[in-house]
Amino acid sequence: MSSSPIQIFTAAMPPGEASQYEPNLVRNTTTVLPPKTAEEGYHLSEDIAEDAITWLETHRSLAPDQPFLMYWASGAIHGPHHVPKEWADRYAGTFDDGWDAYRERVHARAIEAGWIPADAELTERHPDMPAWDDIPEDERPFQRRLMEVAAGYAEHVDFQVGRLLDEIERLGYDDNTIVMYMWGDNGSSGEGQNGTISELLAQNGIPSTIPQHIAALDDLGGLDVLGSSLTDNQYHAGWAWAGSTPYKGMKLLASHLGGTRNPLVVRWPARLSPDQEPRTQFHHVIDVVPTIYEILGISLPETVNGFHQDSIDGVSFAYSLADPSAPGQRRTQYFEVMGSRSIYSDGWMASAEGPRLPWVPGLPPGIKTWTPDQDRWELYNLDEDWSQARDLAVEHPEKLEQMKELFTIEAARNDVMPVGGGLWVAALHPEYRLSTPYSKWEFSGTTTRIPEFCAPALGNKPNVVSMDLTLPERANGVLYKLGGAGGGLTCYLDDGYLTYEYNLFLIHRTLIRSAEALPAGDTTLEVRTTYVEPRPAGPLNITISGNGTLLAEGIVPVSAPLLFTANDCLDIGRALGGAVSLQYRDKMPNAFDGTIHGVRIAYLQSP
Repeated sequence: MSSSPIQIFTAAMPPGEASQYEPNLVRNTTTVLPPKTAEEGYHLSEDIAEDAITWLETHRSLAPDQPFLMYWASGAIHGPHHVPKEWADRYAGTFDDGWDAYRERVHARAIEAGWIPADAELTERHPDMPAWDDIPEDERPFQRRLMEVAAGYAEHVDFQVGRLLDEIERLGYDDNTIVMYMWGDNGSSGEGQNGTISELLAQNGIPSTIPQHIAALDDLGGLDVLGSSLTDNQYHAGWAWAGSTPYKGMKLLASHLGGTRNPLVVRWPARLSPDQEPRTQFHHVIDVVPTIYEILGISLPETVNGFHQDSIDGVSFAYSLADPSAPGQRRTQYFEVMGSRSIYSDGWMASAEGPRLPWVPGLPPGIKTWTPDQDRWELYNLDEDWSQARDLAVEHPEKLEQMKELFTIEAARNDVMPVGGGLWVAALHPEYRLSTPYSKWEFSGTTTRIPEFCAPALGNKPNVVSMDLTLPERANGVLYKLGGAGGGLTCYLDDGYLTYEYNLFLIHRTLIRSAEALPAGDTTLEVRTTYVEPRPAGPLNITISGNGTLLAEGIVPVSAPLLFTANDCLDIGRALGGAVSLQYRDKMPNAFDGTIHGVRIAYLQSP
């Protein structure tokens, strides 16, 4: 390898739950608006593939002799599942017989292909998870289409990866470029619970029914709308369970494989011959960096610019690339998320399911008094039981106690304590979510793209928004909006009429509208939000006045206690990102045609 500096490219990526059609992209510290709309054919996976290809071409032109490091991470298939209809249509009918039957087919094919051992057992469905036969007949088309969209989404991003590999080959970098393709950031996700058109409903703990979702979907255009920018859909947890065949686990279950095991493909034509034999050594994603370091002969510096560097916990798996049967060199690894946890050591794995099943809506019974000591632990010998199908806790109690003690040691060493701490905000205290420390703000009339975590919590805290405006005759346009198409709130003018809309994750919309058009001229507009009942998800009272005169008022019956999106923003004077209101979706960004001289926002002291 050359000793020249390594060129680094990282694709600008949003957080999870980002719309793949209307993402809030950031390059370094600068907001980057998508180059076109969803209607014009935009999709994030395609955009970041094209961006990476452009970077490769520039690198080839300016520094062809220097090595490079590219980290490329798509949104797929994290929720929401967004993909053009033609990709989902490729899978029409593929999943008609449901997740139980599909899982059996996948298990048989995986054994036939040699990806899993022939004696790997197909684990049983959790008793709290519905069977396909439990799904009412009139709801099955909805559930099938959710999985068709997910499958199309997965193939679509694989296609983009193929484009990148083709470009590397075209530029002459193919032979000596190491490619590590990790398929997934975790196991397939049960966060869609019973199937949803707006994924953040579940994370806000707001109960809903499948008929509600189907009814709202029908208003948007029916099943063909799933996967489009109009929805933030995520499939039923039964499909996530099937997607982790043959394991019990899925995302948010750190206790069982399926939630923590992902495929990794390594390609290096100069050193590795194509080899279909899976490596079975136990390794973790933290092992990727030390593997690259070993291959390149790089040592971790003890200090950088005078700052002592933490050690790297990972263990290189370079040894396994040339020798599939080499003994594994990672001895121990802990896992924990929201109280679900496990510990691996020398072929054994001890697991505690934790207090929360990701597919079960609402708060688990007893969660307010739960402690980790209450959990039952299971024990598995992975060398003999690939899929954690046979619990050996009763047969080997001493081994289980040894593993539990090892978990405590590893958890303490890696700052995991308190176990289950992630539940404090997500399940019990959404009011303590990550947020800005401020309680008052002053914005200009052109402020845009403030991420929701950094913006005032207009949708779930008592607040007042005061705006100094100059209105033209029959004014139009967005005054402000928070959130996106899947959920949010907005205040806008339509032919002079003032409208406040609260979009509760597509299943319910509250519209509060002035009785008369606002006259032209200078106006101080005030939107006041107060609690009807001070509780999470409780109703909100909205009053809107202009120059001290009441213009409109109403009640939002259910509010979003946590947040509307993880990626969309507060925008003033226009609506970038997703359209909170369908009323102006075809006019986006629906910029206000008057003047906003200033915006003042302050939290009110709750009673």
